[in-house]
Amino acid sequence: MPEIRANSVLPARREPLTLHTADGLRLVGELALPLERDPSATLICLHPLPTHGGMMDSHLLRKAAFRLPALAGLAVLRFNTRGTTSVQGTSEGAFDRAGSERFDVAAAIEHAEYADLPALWLLGWSFGTDLVLMHGCDPSVTGAILLSPPLRLSTEEDLRRWADSGKPLLALIPEHDDYLQPPEARQRFAAVPQAEVIEIEGAKHLWVGDAETVLDRVVERVAPHAAPLPRDWEGPIEVAR
Repeated sequence: MPEIRANSVLPARREPLTLHTADGLRLVGELALPLERDPSATLICLHPLPTHGGMMDSHLLRKAAFRLPALAGLAVLRFNTRGTTSVQGTSEGAFDRAGSERFDVAAAIEHAEYADLPALWLLGWSFGTDLVLMHGCDPSVTGAILLSPPLRLSTEEDLRRWADSGKPLLALIPEHDDYLQPPEARQRFAAVPQAEVIEIEGAKHLWVGDAETVLDRVVERVAPHAAPLPRDWEGPIEVAR
């Protein structure tokens, strides 16, 4: 069977979407759904820092959308936060250092609810983890997965809110992270009793070369019946450009 590569696109129903925020902006996004079945759970993806190149097409989020509807039966919703550009287009507004982005997170959650998507999990990466912790503890959210959380903008109050909610929180910490390494991460996340902190040996903040490890960990939490993910696919495969 053909091997699944970095630019492999597996079959899915992919729908461009526009999120409408409470403060009047339109955000560019995409929803990827399993081709011939209902999703078992949903990932709402929040990308890294847009002022440093983060966007909905940052490689882990793109690979999640390319693979997980087919391999794990998941719905994957990703979008550009305000002022962010990708090949899909540019979202209206301007970067606000996680302030007004609260409306962006709310718009994504509301869209998922309106679409009647199941088991909403937030998947944040770097800056996206601050958005999760600051603005994502919503009653309709099942839990959250944090990739390379820097804990730069989120506060102890945000962590207490998650602790009080009891919602599951998984933090994947690269061994060689540039901002928050595993020993400090364990100390900081001790404020959330239900948080699980997992060190990924050899990994760095951008997860280059570690996408499969990350996606396996995500699926273990959200759709354990589908883990570990296969590394090949016998059906049709497209190649992303």
